[in-house]
Amino acid sequence: MNENELYVYHLVTRKKMTLGQIIRFDNKQKNTLYHFFFEREQLNVKGEDFFQILQENYSNEGLYLNKENADVAINYTSQTIRAIREVIVEMVRLQEYPQYPSRLSCLYTTKTYEDVMKWKELFDSYNREILQIVKLRVHGKSFEGDGNLLPKEDGVPFSRKIEQAREYWEGNVKNDLSELLIDGKVEVVEIVEDFTA
Repeated sequence: MNENELYVYHLVTRKKMTLGQIIRFDNKQKNTLYHFFFEREQLNVKGEDFFQILQENYSNEGLYLNKENADVAINYTSQTIRAIREVIVEMVRLQEYPQYPSRLSCLYTTKTYEDVMKWKELFDSYNREILQIVKLRVHGKSFEGDGNLLPKEDGVPFSRKIEQAREYWEGNVKNDLSELLIDGKVEVVEIVEDFTA
């Protein structure tokens, strides 16, 4: 963990950043990851959630879901497994690594342009829209982890996911998919690439 001035790179995906823009991250400010996994509702046009859909569509002959209800079910389970992963990772951080920035209240960056391009390639493979690549000056805490070490989105026992979270918080050893979590005062010092122009 560092508390020095850093220069880092960031993929902008939701709202364009502007030169000179200041962002402050602390434990009270939640990031996009938090809002995406913990605040979104998955409902069908009738306003039914996943469990209501299951109860309504289950019979002795099995379960039949139309496309809309199947999409709600898939989106809900996908969002939930990722939320569970982040809760486990945060639990391990709070218990064993409280000096590091929270994944739920930080900005995701990389140390190098090459690393940000690895993330861009990954985002492109999911058709996730990228607006910009920006360079930031950071005054705050940081933690470098390997995104490939995060608990997997699978059905292994939570005890194994806790072990995977510990491996993640031990730091970036392999450097397969480097991510630098930062908090504190963040300033946009350069718009490196603008994909909306």
